[in-house]
Amino acid sequence: MKKLIIYILLLSQTAFLSCSKWLDIQPESDIDRDLLFSTEEGFKEALLGIYTRSAKADLYGKELTVGTPEILAQNYRIKPLEHDKHLATKNYKYDDADFMQHRDAIWLGLYNGIVNANLILEQIDRQQRLFIGDNYRIIKGEALALRGYLHFDALRLFAPAPLVNPEATAIPYVTSYSNKTTAMSKVTEVLDSVIDDLEHAKELLADDPIRKSAYIIGYPNADTLANTELHNPSLFLQNRRHRLNYYAVCGALARIYLYKGDKMNAMVNARIVIDAKKFPWTNKTDFLAVDNDKKDRIFYKELLFGWYIPAMNNQYNRDWFPENTNYMYLEVDDTQSIYETSGPGATDIRFSQWFIGLNSNEVAVQKYRRNPLGDTFIANRHYLMAPGIRLSEIYYIAAECTYESDPIRALAYLDEVREQRAIDTKVQAASLEQFQTELLKEYRKELYGEGQLFYAYKRLNRAIIGLQGETIPASQTVFVWPLPDDEIIYGQR
Repeated sequence: MKKLIIYILLLSQTAFLSCSKWLDIQPESDIDRDLLFSTEEGFKEALLGIYTRSAKADLYGKELTVGTPEILAQNYRIKPLEHDKHLATKNYKYDDADFMQHRDAIWLGLYNGIVNANLILEQIDRQQRLFIGDNYRIIKGEALALRGYLHFDALRLFAPAPLVNPEATAIPYVTSYSNKTTAMSKVTEVLDSVIDDLEHAKELLADDPIRKSAYIIGYPNADTLANTELHNPSLFLQNRRHRLNYYAVCGALARIYLYKGDKMNAMVNARIVIDAKKFPWTNKTDFLAVDNDKKDRIFYKELLFGWYIPAMNNQYNRDWFPENTNYMYLEVDDTQSIYETSGPGATDIRFSQWFIGLNSNEVAVQKYRRNPLGDTFIANRHYLMAPGIRLSEIYYIAAECTYESDPIRALAYLDEVREQRAIDTKVQAASLEQFQTELLKEYRKELYGEGQLFYAYKRLNRAIIGLQGETIPASQTVFVWPLPDDEIIYGQR
């Protein structure tokens, strides 16, 4: 790798909501690295640069949120246009040239973030004297968390789930900034390394400002009593949910421990989030509001962590989910099936708010729609965000960790989320298989367009259910992406 490119985020009065510029750093030159990491501001810029890069369209800005994993989970219909690049992906044709182009970009993007996290971690301990307050621990903790988070998603895409083959060769877990090749690790080895990084991050973030009682989660345009997320005098410490904060790390650990099959530790971390009572359920009047500036489309206050993506508005709502059927869309029967509107889901507020009719038979997704369309800042009650981890997923994790020992309690976790979405009917499940079926239904309803359902099917090794109930059998040819060519894996491009 001859050149490392880091995004630099220019801090403004809105903190992490501003423009960016490029800075080229020559790894061969100690002078350039010394210059970047000679001040606390340089470390901040390098860290924020990883978030900015990861929020681009080829990663969490689009592809890993509303893109490829959602297509693989059969959550969209796709119009067969002349030059469509996603129909092959929907059919799991992983040797298709367009799919491989997306795959390679995802791999390179994830490892770009990992390399930049390693560059920070390589320098930060020797420069600890530069930092004021708790910034050393915040920056180091977030760099470790990013390294683990990005590796974990690479693992979920490119290796078997541990339930199927924990000893399979997986991906390289890269922990140093070097031109040397990193050997491939097994699935279990990668998971252990991810957990080590995130547990260390959790320790470092123990005094995160978000844990203070004075930190009140709210909407950006709320009054000062309802939201203190912008009150910290340090711009760097505002909007903690736009970065991997303490609770986001706990949520990520709950997700990762569950993927590993360690339900005890998954539950420990899930309970930290739930018991903190930091993240309020969304008021239905906010979700159902008619006035644009009063509407919350994504349950914003329930996000533990999300990627800030104002520049993606047009790609989401004019290109990906347009108000016509030229790309990703659904039919009316699809949405009715997903949300079970002929039964318990008749009152589900997600069904009524996340889809808009195009004609008598077809609907468009409007979960991420801005009002008015084209606004890139605050047109609703919140910023345009790509959800990373949300409170409802933590409840689903707690339910799964609990079912075998206390099924009544497990179903109560699912019912709590359903109640918040205006569903009064209780979930019924008399066996583990039935519970998993109901759980996957809830994942699809709640996390639609967020990129998590495919991983849930994979983790449980369950058949993927299509929009009208058709099944795609669980198979490693479906769940495991082929690795890129060696020159891409080892950074020679």
